[in-house]
This record gives sequence, C-alpha cells and structure tokens, in this order.
Amino acid sequence: MKLSVDVISDVICPWCFIGKRRLEKAITDLNDEHDIHIRWHPFQLNPTMPKYGISRKEYRTRKFGSWERSMELDANVVTVGESEGIHFAFDKIERTPNTVDAHRLIWLADQSGCQDAVVEALFRAYFTEGQDIGNRQTLIRMVAEAGLDRQAAETVLEGEDGLDAIAKSREMSQQYEVNSVPFFIVDQKLTLAGAQDSETFIEVFQNAQ
Repeated sequence: MKLSVDVISDVICPWCFIGKRRLEKAITDLNDEHDIHIRWHPFQLNPTMPKYGISRKEYRTRKFGSWERSMELDANVVTVGESEGIHFAFDKIERTPNTVDAHRLIWLADQSGCQDAVVEALFRAYFTEGQDIGNRQTLIRMVAEAGLDRQAAETVLEGEDGLDAIAKSREMSQQYEVNSVPFFIVDQKLTLAGAQDSETFIEVFQNAQ
C-alpha cells in the first residue's frame, strides 16, 4: 500500500533529527508492507534570525534564561540521540544559523530526487560535525556531497528560487496549526506532532489503510 508522509521540520531542530530516525525505523520494521514516500517541508524555528546567524551560546542563553539550563536540555537530547544512533556534538556548534538557504536547497533536492539524502547531510553536518549550515559555501559543499548538482545549488542561492516554497509551507503549518516541529502528516489526513516512537508511526500507518 502506498502512503505519503509530509514532514514539517527545521534542520536545526534536534528532535526533528530524532524523529527522522524513528520514522526510518518504523518503515524498516514494516518490512516493505507499505510503499512510503516522504517529503520534507520547511519550518523556521527562528524566522527573525539575522542572515549570518548568531552565537549559539548567546541565542540559547537568551531563549532559556541561562547557559546552564541550555546545557541541561542538550544533555537530555544527547541521551535520547544515543538511543537512536545519533551522536549529538553540541559542543562543536558555535553558531545558530539562519536556515532559509538550507530550506531552499532541500526544496531543490526534492525536484532532483535526493531530498532525503540532503536533509540527512544537513542534520549530520550541523549536529554531529558542528558545521555552520548558514554559510553558503558550507551548504553547497554538503548538498553536493549528498548528490545535489553543485551548479544548480549555486544558481538557486544566487537568486530567489525556493522562497515561494517556504511561504507555501508556512501556509501548510497554519492550516494544520503547527506550532512546534517535527510534525508529520500521513496521507494528508492523519497527523503526528513531535518525535514519536517508531511503534506510534507504525500504528498510524496501519490506521491509514
């Protein structure tokens, strides 16, 4: 049976990375019982973020009240991530980036048949390598290694292509009343909010039949 899964997420959301792993585990556990097509849609956790981002320490301290509280939250995510095979390295991340360009390249990757690989590459680059995915040259290098045509990526970033996709995704988020990510829409009728466990995904897939 064919199913579609629309994922609304941001590439600097650690729970979106965890949710991706749990979704993948659910699909694997189904043993090809369903033909599942996944499509990623942009969500900006920080729509007013400066173009070149800001210091992660400054951003997190401002958001959570103290750097100590931020580190406590990071430690929890690290523990959960390890259980899903993700090795978060928050100590390597120096900046919280603006993600508009990353989302534009994810949009391009959807048209090129390598969207999931590009999303995976950006998650890994940011969370396990501490790369600044707000930097255009870094972005281009990462997406090219994931299979996206380098020239096409450069052309998109030099213009305004993909901005309309971000606007449309914003409308989708409003339609489904999304105020946090990840958010999953199965066959345009069933929804899941948050990084649910793989068993919950399987249950939803079966109910979508």
